[in-house]
Amino acid sequence: MEINWGKPLSFVVSPEGDVQKFTTAEQARYWLRKKWPVADSARDRALHRVEAAMECLAPVGAARRAFISAAKTAGFMPENLMMQPEREAA
Repeated sequence: MEINWGKPLSFVVSPEGDVQKFTTAEQARYWLRKKWPVADSARDRALHRVEAAMECLAPVGAARRAFISAAKTAGFMPENLMMQPEREAA
């Protein structure tokens, strides 16, 4: 059974501009465990909160917030910030 993660989160995860969309708590847990580029306290906190949400022991919103925080410390940029159109010179 997958836990409703809400609106997908998309991050640029490489210098080449590769984008990863996180659509489930299970996917977030996999990335935190197997593919995360840094092992820091933000990652550990996010992993703990995502797993707690998967066990219905914590709110999914808390897991999402922890995941976003860990993504920032890992250097991932939200995709929507990369997609903003450039302003034309006047």
